[in-house]
Amino acid sequence: MEQLFEALITDFIRDKVGIAEHFLSPELAFHLKENLITAFAENKFHEAGTGNSAAVHQDQNNRSDSIYWLDRSHNNAFEHEFFKLMDAFVLFLNTTCYTGITDYEFHYTLYEKGSFYKKHFDQFRNNDCRQYSMIMYLNTNWQKTDGGELCIYQEKAQQRISPENGKLVFFKSNELLHEVLKTNVPRMSITGWLKTG
Repeated sequence: MEQLFEALITDFIRDKVGIAEHFLSPELAFHLKENLITAFAENKFHEAGTGNSAAVHQDQNNRSDSIYWLDRSHNNAFEHEFFKLMDAFVLFLNTTCYTGITDYEFHYTLYEKGSFYKKHFDQFRNNDCRQYSMIMYLNTNWQKTDGGELCIYQEKAQQRISPENGKLVFFKSNELLHEVLKTNVPRMSITGWLKTG
């Protein structure tokens, strides 16, 4: 596991974006996707907004996905396995890169057909505790025509990242402007942030 973490961070240091193609095992990705589908069928998802709880704003013209937070209180074996993976990654970051991460938060994300999220940063204007963004995809058999790519705007170029199953994308929350391009099929992921303070 540490080799995977190290390769991811090396990628991040070089390009400001770390990508690990198989960060989630096929088995874990399968079960997390099943959790997402079940929770959506049970109407546990809600419309996503921009801003935090102090200043949340819903705007379907800016963002049209829906979310459901992962929580240890769910007592779900696969969410616990996911949290164990995140704990190991945070420990690696803190011991090798001295990042000072003290907390994290993650939610399931569903973009239904035609959904998108326009250009944005991941850090709140009134709270800078989010340090690193993490997106882990749960889309099997993704095709280029499916859309839903993550578009990251670097200083001199755009980077388009396909949302393929098990893949992780990792970057600083306050540094990179990014957007989710319109998806032509349901697009599923786990999205979250490593936090300080």
